Amino acid sequence: MAVRYKVCIDCSDPHLLARFWAQALDYVVEDHSPLIDSLLAEGAPIRDHLVEVDGRLAWRTAAGIRDPEHPVNAETGVGQGGRILFQTVPEPKQGKNRLHLDLHVGADRVDAEAERLCGLGATRLGEGHEEGGSRWIVLADPEGNEFCVA
Repeated sequence: MAVRYKVCIDCSDPHLLARFWAQALDYVVEDHSPLIDSLLAEGAPIRDHLVEVDGRLAWRTAAGIRDPEHPVNAETGVGQGGRILFQTVPEPKQGKNRLHLDLHVGADRVDAEAERLCGLGATRLGEGHEEGGSRWIVLADPEGNEFCVA
């Protein structure tokens, strides 16, 4: 049986990156308010761990996005398929990523997609070519995490 996983990205503002990446990937931001509401109703001391985002309660130090075509746990708001979790860490990003995402949009859409992503807050860092004529554009998300559009 295959192992389920999520990709975790350290950051300083998980809600900013969740919004950016949800738009970049055509994912949706996870709504954890059903879980939060049930914990509050049970008297869990979590108020200091919460923030209001888009009119609903969310975790202060974490935000997730998920593939809208995959199932979701209605009690927690957590996706059961492809998902990315953004989590707050105290230190800033240092150096080049050791892991990055490649967004495959097709050779005819690379330039337009890079332009769209820059309009969402990405920064263009450069361009690459490999044997066989493949082309990609290197971008950084709003917190400087590198990724490629190919």
